[in-house]
Amino acid sequence: MGCCNSTESKRDWKPLEERSCTDIPWLIIFTLFCIGMACICGYPIATGGASRLISGYDSYGNTCGKNNTRIDGVPLSGRDMRENKLVYVFFLDPCNLDIINRKIKSIALCVSKCPAAELKSYSDLKQFALNNGSHLCSYDISPTRYTSSSDRYTKCPKLPVLPSKAVPLFRRCIPVDIGCYTEFAQAFITFVSDNTVLRRVIGGVMASKEIIMGLCLLALVLSLIMMVVIRYISRVLVWILTILVIIGSIGGTGVLWWLYVDSRNALNNNTTSVFGKEVASDNVKALLVYAIGATIFTVILLLVMFFMRKRVALTISLFHVAGKVFIHLPLLALQPFWTFLCLMLFWVYWIAVLLFLGTAGAPVKNNSTGVVEYQMQGPLQYLVWYHAVGLIWISEFILAFQQMTIAGAVVTYYFTRNKSQMPITPILSSMARTIRYHLGTLAKGSFIITLVKIPRLILTYIHSQLKGKENACARCMLKACVCCLWCLEKCLAYLNQVSSLMYCPQKQSWSV
Repeated sequence: MGCCNSTESKRDWKPLEERSCTDIPWLIIFTLFCIGMACICGYPIATGGASRLISGYDSYGNTCGKNNTRIDGVPLSGRDMRENKLVYVFFLDPCNLDIINRKIKSIALCVSKCPAAELKSYSDLKQFALNNGSHLCSYDISPTRYTSSSDRYTKCPKLPVLPSKAVPLFRRCIPVDIGCYTEFAQAFITFVSDNTVLRRVIGGVMASKEIIMGLCLLALVLSLIMMVVIRYISRVLVWILTILVIIGSIGGTGVLWWLYVDSRNALNNNTTSVFGKEVASDNVKALLVYAIGATIFTVILLLVMFFMRKRVALTISLFHVAGKVFIHLPLLALQPFWTFLCLMLFWVYWIAVLLFLGTAGAPVKNNSTGVVEYQMQGPLQYLVWYHAVGLIWISEFILAFQQMTIAGAVVTYYFTRNKSQMPITPILSSMARTIRYHLGTLAKGSFIITLVKIPRLILTYIHSQLKGKENACARCMLKACVCCLWCLEKCLAYLNQVSSLMYCPQKQSWSV
């Protein structure tokens, strides 16, 4: 009777009120790392690297549009480029590109105006300089000597000078004639041809870019349709998928066996050359291996589906709950777009800082060419490696933040019995909860994935550089290491996602 007359009030579930931050040491480490990334960004700005990239600089270490200091051993350095508004960079031979070293193999000068029309002779160069005050030859040659100087073949631009247009951001005089980029295309093809896999990938993408874009659009449409189907006809969807998997597996296995029998009969009746018979024999053996593998896979799949047939009802319930989640939390569908936007902004920042680092450092004169290049020396040259690690770690951190935000919003919906008491903005609440309590955990998980991904990338690069130079045993061991690290990375990423989804805010613990 006491149980029937119990006056204990029914507890309504609420998000855990007593919370604490997780993995605080990792949060401190990640914060210090981000401060280091900001210092890397500030270093080229403080040393003038960013200014040299944006304003441009000539081959003698002078930044265009600024008053420069003299460099020892470089007579043409230390010039005041504020005179005559020398704010554009002009290359004597802009079509001479070095794609391997990522630079233009040409003398660069600061000029006040880019040539708007084609200049065919040195007389045209002289007339252009006198009319516009823009000297297209070296600083130590006056415009009046353009037609008579013996150095005009090496210190003046290559004729004819093509029409150029200044890039608004970086202020470089870039030829507008598309024919100038023929050598660039040839150099790029030569560079890509050294890597067979890269060449095939680029060739396939360029040949099928319209199909790829169409398939991406089709995938987006099908994803939206799938969300609607999951919500309203989840039971039918599960059975349709089950039947399609069974029919597809059996049909695919049957087609492989039919192709094997047909190819074997064709091989027995073939009267072609010995080389043709060897190729056909290899095809028959490959089809036999594929058919046997497909048969084993189909048998295992059918057995698993037979013994797990009672779990179909659970799958239908999961689909039904997922449909309800998207009905009550429709903004979850926009979460990947926000993540993609954050990643794009970070990658743009990362590339900009990398370009800044390329023009930072101390000026170094190349004794063979007399050109001044800016290079980072000593410990500063390792800033690029630090910056590269930041690309992987912070990218993984952004992806982990998205997973934790989605998991928190879904868990809040699932454990709230009275749906009318849900927060007005569950996604923003989950985001705020993640920022307040779980950034350290995200930093630790993303760093573990980074530790696995970096060695894999290094081994992949070594394998591509040593291709054809190492013996078969070393090549096999290197590929095995790359595959093992790839599998470990995928397992860690999967565990990271599962752990986010298993987190229960009701108890602030990890529960299965």
